[in-house]
Amino acid sequence: MRTYTAIAALQSSLRNCRQQGQRIAFVPTMGNLHEGHLDLVRKARTLADVVIVSIFVNPLQFGPNEDLDAYPRTLAADKEKLFSEGVQHLFLPEPQDMYPEGMALQTQVQVPDLSETLCGSSRPGHFTGVTTVVSKLFNIVQPDVAVFGEKDFQQLTIIRKMVTDLCMPIHIEGVATARDTDGLAKSSRNGFLSADQRSLAPLIHETLVSCRDAIACGFDNFLQLESHARMQLLQAGFEPDYFAIRDARTLRAVNEDTEEIAILAAARLGSTRLIDNVRLNLNPVSDWGMLASP
Repeated sequence: MRTYTAIAALQSSLRNCRQQGQRIAFVPTMGNLHEGHLDLVRKARTLADVVIVSIFVNPLQFGPNEDLDAYPRTLAADKEKLFSEGVQHLFLPEPQDMYPEGMALQTQVQVPDLSETLCGSSRPGHFTGVTTVVSKLFNIVQPDVAVFGEKDFQQLTIIRKMVTDLCMPIHIEGVATARDTDGLAKSSRNGFLSADQRSLAPLIHETLVSCRDAIACGFDNFLQLESHARMQLLQAGFEPDYFAIRDARTLRAVNEDTEEIAILAAARLGSTRLIDNVRLNLNPVSDWGMLASP
């Protein structure tokens, strides 16, 4: 596995790969890698000849009161994991490489509407930071395919729209959420949970699944379902940010044209903000009925 910190050196190496007719897959991360990240790498290996992973804790997507300094950095362990998964290229840029004139003077990429709802409402500017850095990374790497996790479903939806709107010749591949045996979505932030909080955390997924099951059984009062779910989380000790039933394609309210529903939740448990989602396909494809995603 070759490691690069300089943009020019990475681009030169990838140029050679393209000249040899090799297909390139890209997995952008912020490090502190867990099994969910490695699932993305494994998927990338099935889609391309060359896999490149970046690790960059992007300061532009953190708000003034968020955990940039506390975000876990485990580079040595990350390198071992990526090497064991057969990653050929690792990109480790520094903030001064990505934002040479500082963040205040950085040209920004914004996806309107989608970036202003759900997590965007409580984290203003967050998704502009995400789309700006991802667009820069895409321009640096110029991959054929980029792989993202479905746990951050709003982020995945926003990046797909950005790529479409800006005519980027990149296929965006989503990978199902990796979960612990009790259903909790794997996340770098899970390490901040106390033992008691960790035992309570799977309730988010349980609540999402219960809501999905109710809809699959025909319950269509979505406002009541959302209210009940928020109350359930609040009474259990969470501080719910949102619990929302949306059209999975647009993240707007479900309507008669909706083909797939996304049920999304964000809540704090102590100081740790957890997010998760499940989805439900409304198009019956067989006698087995509706299809649900984990």
